[in-house]
Amino acid sequence: MEKAIVVVDELYDFITCGSLACAHSEESVAATKALLERNVKSSRGPVPVLFICDHHPANHCSFVEQGGPWPPHCVAGTRGGEIHDDLKGFVEEDLTFYKGCDPAQEQYSGFEGCNNAGQSLGEVLQLLGTEVVYVVGIATEYCVRNTAEDLLKAGFKVTILQDCLGWVDGEGHKNTLPELAREGIRIK
Repeated sequence: MEKAIVVVDELYDFITCGSLACAHSEESVAATKALLERNVKSSRGPVPVLFICDHHPANHCSFVEQGGPWPPHCVAGTRGGEIHDDLKGFVEEDLTFYKGCDPAQEQYSGFEGCNNAGQSLGEVLQLLGTEVVYVVGIATEYCVRNTAEDLLKAGFKVTILQDCLGWVDGEGHKNTLPELAREGIRIK
């Protein structure tokens, strides 16, 4: 079976520099980096690594100033919206997908994002012949959850690697994992 790794929102505003810095986020980056390093050295050859990035305009509907629930975060062109430096060596532009770009639409799922060529995550995974997707990133209860659920709905076999997760709320994180397992997503 063809495999891929999807890295969700390992961006500075969710790690260290933003108002939405999440719990376990630095550990998530370190574990993700170790995973990607093992992937590169795999004797079977590396599997594709696809990055999902929140990429908001400054007037995004999800921001408190616009009536949304969140403080400004991951604004396009800011340090807070950048992939963590420890992971940048694994980034390929055509395998990077941006979500939340429309100021009037909230998008938690990376499945809704597009790369610079206008291709969706699902389209590219299908082009790669992917059947199994490993999901890592931030935050368990929101973007990781929605991305994993949409991948499952699209017919992919989905595994979430819990050592590589960050979360907004510890209780929410703990409750989300068994809920996802009941839906058919493997938690490892």
